[in-house]
Amino acid sequence: MLMKIRIASVCGLALGLLLGNSAAFAQTKSISILSYQKDESSSEMIDGIREVLKSAGFQDGRNLKLRVFDAQGEPEQAQQLALEMVKGRPDVIVSLSLPATQAVVSYTKQIPLVFAGITDPVASEVVTSMGPSGTNLTGVSDMLTIQKRVALIKQLFPKARRVGVLYNPTDASSVARVREFQESLSGSGLIAIELTVLRPLDVASAARSLIEKVDVFQTLTDRTVSQAYASLVQVANDARVPLMGWDVSDVRAGAVATVDLTDKDIGSAAGRLTLRILRGAKPGAIAPEIIANPPIYTNLQAATKQAVTFTPAFSKLARPLVQ
Repeated sequence: MLMKIRIASVCGLALGLLLGNSAAFAQTKSISILSYQKDESSSEMIDGIREVLKSAGFQDGRNLKLRVFDAQGEPEQAQQLALEMVKGRPDVIVSLSLPATQAVVSYTKQIPLVFAGITDPVASEVVTSMGPSGTNLTGVSDMLTIQKRVALIKQLFPKARRVGVLYNPTDASSVARVREFQESLSGSGLIAIELTVLRPLDVASAARSLIEKVDVFQTLTDRTVSQAYASLVQVANDARVPLMGWDVSDVRAGAVATVDLTDKDIGSAAGRLTLRILRGAKPGAIAPEIIANPPIYTNLQAATKQAVTFTPAFSKLARPLVQ
């Protein structure tokens, strides 16, 4: 009889521990997100965070309490909301943008904080380095170097040598981008063939004049070219010369491919860091992330029109935006 009682006691203890652990595992987690400004960018990042958490089994209203705070672009409002969030003591705070992050860090050094939407967190003095901070802070940078775009040209067109670039010489930011692109070509075997345009009306004729001189076009961030992007796409289609875009909007407009980080990509990365913390990782032990392999986006219709063939291996890596 005594043996049976002991066995029953041990079994009861084991069952209690098991139930206790299950209860702890099933305990509702709380996340607060501070958006500095309610816009499409922050909405996309929040969607990315939600999807990652949902795929991991965290459902808002069931085992997750997710609150989103919007500062409406007001610094004082950001400070007030950050204080309110900290007082609520969520398991994790996610801050979208530099102003939102600055507001939160002024109120807590304990609650885990994941930042997103900051290009250079070191230059912005959010962290002292891109290594583990040893604090309550980690996050994801949206930095995407121009070398990634050069590498994509080399990957898709290994025999290409001449890259056509159009830009407005009166636009200082565009001139700086072209200079950066030139520098990024060093050692790549590629050279930039440039032509200036002063008006959107000049873009199509300038592009046509480069047809025999270039192997591929690359658009950068020139506003004049962007205003006439449809005409540039038409020239590329007619001449069957590949047009590489700067971002996903260019690909949707008719460029054949680009490498880019969308706001949803950034949100997904922040969501993965948040998930690691919810599962027990310390934020200070997680180095801020620069996405090493940013997504490649393609336009399959443009590829057909511009005589571009994607290899099966490349197609597995790419995300078609236009089928």
